Amino acid sequence: MSSKSSPLTVVEYLAILAIILTWGINNAAAKVATAYLPPMLMGGLRFASALAFLFPFVRPPFPEPRKLLTIVMLTGPIHFGVIYLAFSMGSSLSPLVVASQLWIPFTAIFAWRMLGETMRLPAVVGLGIAFLGVAWMSLDPHAAGDLPAILLIVFAGACWAVATVLVRKTPGIKPLKMQGMTALIAAPSLLAMSFLFEHDQVAKMQAAPPIAWLCVLFAGLVSTIGASALLFWLVQRREAGRVTPYFLLTPLVSCTIGVLFLDDKLTAQLLIGGGATMVGVALVALTEKRAKAAAEAVVETASP
Repeated sequence: MSSKSSPLTVVEYLAILAIILTWGINNAAAKVATAYLPPMLMGGLRFASALAFLFPFVRPPFPEPRKLLTIVMLTGPIHFGVIYLAFSMGSSLSPLVVASQLWIPFTAIFAWRMLGETMRLPAVVGLGIAFLGVAWMSLDPHAAGDLPAILLIVFAGACWAVATVLVRKTPGIKPLKMQGMTALIAAPSLLAMSFLFEHDQVAKMQAAPPIAWLCVLFAGLVSTIGASALLFWLVQRREAGRVTPYFLLTPLVSCTIGVLFLDDKLTAQLLIGGGATMVGVALVALTEKRAKAAAEAVVETASP
């Protein structure tokens, strides 16, 4: 049995748990921070704090620079600019977090169109369930007011999915270098957008309570650097398909925080729609995992 196919160790399970908690808390932190700070300013400050630590990793070479710039723009200022705008617009955290998981089905769709990957029937069924779940959830009277924010979240997920597929076609770049490049582009881009389109930034920064600044630092340091470093450590030791399905628990953490601390209202329709979305997303993710495992088994069997 190879090291990558052996059972996960206790340390690896703890790393997975730390990532789930970090990402789950980070969604709530973004919602809190954007209640006090303009969304583009929040994103710019997040990436500026991350860049202070990641800048030393941004060094040549930069293979396929145009493609790299596209990836960095999609995963940095576009994705997070839209995400933070949605968080600032939405009244509830839970529907936004559930809708954000659509990046997984979107990735399957774009990989099929851009890379020619096979779309298996269970994945197609999962896609339908996931999108219908978001639609059903959005029709709830409590979520109807958040529909523009939900649509922005869906768009951001599509951008992230395109970048994910492009990364597969790009020569390997060290993870912290990619994170540093993203921060290098995202920080000035989002701060410039804040300067152009937002108002009273200085007054809002002065009025922001300590919890808002803790949320900014949490996003920039703990999530952008800490959780990402753990994730890259895991996928270097294990196949990505073995660890990524666990991250579907992230919305559970965020929704729990939303209900307990942010006054989210969960109705039967929201629960059914959100549950259907997560079932569909899980079906897509697990189908991809099984497909990769089957392909690897064929390769190993054919090897001399």
